[in-house]
Amino acid sequence: MDTSVNPPTEVELLEITQKPLSPNGDQPRLSIPFAIRLPAATAGSFFAGATLGLSLGGTTAGLRFRAENAHRLPKSEKGWYFYHKSKNYHVALGGVREGLKMGTKVGFWAGSFFTIEEAVDRIRGGRKDFLSTVVAGLSVAGGFSAWNRFPLVTAARTARMGFWGGLAFGLAQDAVGLLRGRRIGYVDFLRGRMRRDKEEA
Repeated sequence: MDTSVNPPTEVELLEITQKPLSPNGDQPRLSIPFAIRLPAATAGSFFAGATLGLSLGGTTAGLRFRAENAHRLPKSEKGWYFYHKSKNYHVALGGVREGLKMGTKVGFWAGSFFTIEEAVDRIRGGRKDFLSTVVAGLSVAGGFSAWNRFPLVTAARTARMGFWGGLAFGLAQDAVGLLRGRRIGYVDFLRGRMRRDKEEA
């Protein structure tokens, strides 16, 4: 029995390559699977937060050391040597502590954002567009405000930042997805509406 398989013709290859993708978004966001996107985003956010925390923590620790020792400044060259040595130690220790603290916070909230975004995508039947990103931004903003016990005015301002940040990031992801061939539900709807309007005209 002949088990050989004939290669596809040029017409079949053309049909395969031009076959439209599922509007429900079979392709992952930014063409990066969630299993890779989540740890990458969390790690990147952790290192960014740690860098900021290291700088801020070191500066704060240095100012605190100067304030705590302002009344007992050294009077000899040897004393100044140990003063600066001790100060550098406190600066390094304060920077590392604040860096780890801030890096963990930023990484946690960034991971929460991408996790919520993916969860909303799945709840919506696999639709991947800016609406899920906006929901994730608002959810993280609300959680952040509740965790820090912000007053109502500050919480509202944080929610606006979450909304606009989620909207901008979501539309950017949609734009990249369109350029890479991923179909977006609302874009297909608008295209269909414009096509019907042209046909009716």
